[in-house]
Amino acid sequence: MTVARPAYHLTELTVGQLSARSGVAVTALHFYESKGLIKSRRTPGNQRRYTRDTLRRISVIRVAQRMGIPLSTVADALAELPEGRTPNRDDWARLSQRWRADLNARIEQLLALRDGLEDCIGCGCLSVRDCPLTNPYDELGEEGPGPRRLLREPTGAAARGRRHRAPTADPCGGTSPSCQDGPQD
Repeated sequence: MTVARPAYHLTELTVGQLSARSGVAVTALHFYESKGLIKSRRTPGNQRRYTRDTLRRISVIRVAQRMGIPLSTVADALAELPEGRTPNRDDWARLSQRWRADLNARIEQLLALRDGLEDCIGCGCLSVRDCPLTNPYDELGEEGPGPRRLLREPTGAAARGRRHRAPTADPCGGTSPSCQDGPQD
């Protein structure tokens, strides 16, 4: 599919031209603007106009999103760039270096989750004692919301995908009706 490119001599693009050139929906562009990721000026007819460097900013936003970087983090990084200048190689090097540690931590967590799936039968759980999602008597509720064991930083065996718990965590020894009926959240 060929995308009509706006003439290079144009210094400003309409929202439709920006959408067509960047591959980002107009509604997403409006959302990015509402979050301060990109900026436009208004014409006397109240139409948005974007400078051409907005295309590069959108590219940075899209790459960051593909890496799983939260938009609030992207906004903070882009706020440090000088206005009216296209982000360059040095800018990208600074941004990517800043995000590297976070990405490495998430990669480790994803690897541990992926490797831990070998032991998960997918809840019809036939391995209640080893299941990282069980939380009998809501014992982990004081740590906060969500699957607390999965949200912890991987260390040791967990970092290699092994998330087995000691059998002492089984509150009923597998003999109570609640254990026989399945896992308790």
